[in-house]
Amino acid sequence: MTDKVMVQLNLLIERYPQLVVCKDDIAAAYEMIKTCYENGGKLLIAGNGGSAADAEHIVGELMKGFNSPRKLPKEYTDKLIAVNPELGATLAENLQGSLPAIALDGHPALSTAYQNDCEPLLCFAQQVNGYGSAGDVFLGISTSGNSRNVLYAAVTAKAKVMKVIGLTGAAESKLSVMADVCIKVPETKTYMVQELHLPVYHAICLMIEESKYQG
Repeated sequence: MTDKVMVQLNLLIERYPQLVVCKDDIAAAYEMIKTCYENGGKLLIAGNGGSAADAEHIVGELMKGFNSPRKLPKEYTDKLIAVNPELGATLAENLQGSLPAIALDGHPALSTAYQNDCEPLLCFAQQVNGYGSAGDVFLGISTSGNSRNVLYAAVTAKAKVMKVIGLTGAAESKLSVMADVCIKVPETKTYMVQELHLPVYHAICLMIEESKYQG
C-alpha cells in the first residue's frame, strides 16, 4: 500500500477513531478490490433499503471521478477523435476514467420479471450469476449481516470463484462467516451502522482512486 493510499486510511481513523477496530479489514478489502481492477475485473454490490442506496452511491464514486479528474490516456483520446473528429473531441475532453461497478438493486424490468417468475429472494443471486466472473468481487452490504438475498448472492459469487466482501454491523453474522473479508463497524442499531458505512466506503473508493489514478 503506497503512502498516498495509507494517508486516506489514516485520515479515516483520525476522523472516526471508533473504526480503528476495522482498520485491517478495510485495508484487506481495498487490496482485494485493487487486485480485481488490476486484473480487469469488476465490482458487484448489493444491499437492501439504505444499503441499496449505499450500493448506488459506491457505483457513483467508482464509475466517474471522485476526488480526481481521471483524465483519459492520450492513446484513447486520439482514437476517439480518429473515429469522429467533432464528437470525438467532446468525448476526449469530458469522459473520465471509470472503475467498473454495478449495483444490483437497479434494473427494475429484470428484477420484477425474475421476482414474479422465479424466487424473489434470489434476484441478486441471478445477477451475480449473469454478471459475475472469476476474479470479480461481490460486496454485500447488510447491517445485520443476515439478509437472505445478500447471502444467496454471496454463495453464488463464491461458486463463481469471486471474492466476497461483507460490510455489516458489529455482530457476528452469516455474512461475516461466509465473506473473505468482513468489515464489521462497531455499532448494532441499523441507522448507526449505516452512519459508519458511508465513511468506510468513501475511504475505500478514495484509496482505489489514489492507487489507480495518482500512482
